[in-house]
Amino acid sequence: MKRTTHPRYCELFRQYLGGKLKLETYQKVGVVFLIVVFAGLIGWIYEAIFYFFNFGMTGFYMQGGNFLPWINIYAIGALALIFVTYKIRQKPWLVFVVSMLITGVIEYAGGWLAYHLFNGARYWDYNTEILNWGNIDGFVCFRSILCFGLSALLLMYVVLPFCIYLAKTMTRRAFMVLSISLFSIVMADELYNLLAQHIFNWPNAMDFYRSIGLHYAS
Repeated sequence: MKRTTHPRYCELFRQYLGGKLKLETYQKVGVVFLIVVFAGLIGWIYEAIFYFFNFGMTGFYMQGGNFLPWINIYAIGALALIFVTYKIRQKPWLVFVVSMLITGVIEYAGGWLAYHLFNGARYWDYNTEILNWGNIDGFVCFRSILCFGLSALLLMYVVLPFCIYLAKTMTRRAFMVLSISLFSIVMADELYNLLAQHIFNWPNAMDFYRSIGLHYAS
């Protein structure tokens, strides 16, 4: 039977798990840039699918505050999970459990603080969503931390190794052009919607998508 798995990828993955993989500084920077891009995109896809079902499969709901399909909190969360779980990556079950616990605590604490510091503000509310087993005050539920745990496995055993594979197999010039270009495009969109549109009173992404008939979950 013909092998379909690239042998170079398999070897790099073994080195990655065994702690024998060495990256140059430019490769580490490029990998971080790609993680930011891919994690934000995957988070956007997850929310788009979930809210399609949550609202009765009657229409598409736009997510995030950018023009591009990218949500910043997932990018930040991915970097945090890599930092916390990288040294235990040889044990997927431990990565899964630790990721669930950490994201659950952070999600509850963040929701609780926002609610009590900003006059009852809720940036998410599991009281109003489907599959909200184990819901605690609307700030966290079992479905959310289960998805975060599964996402951590996807991150640590698919997305991160793939980014490392690109760093190791592409030429330095090609890899840096790819990673910097994608990261710059996403950051330009993010900075526009966070800062520029407020300073210059330009239209933001949410207003634009609402103007063409798309809805937001909130």
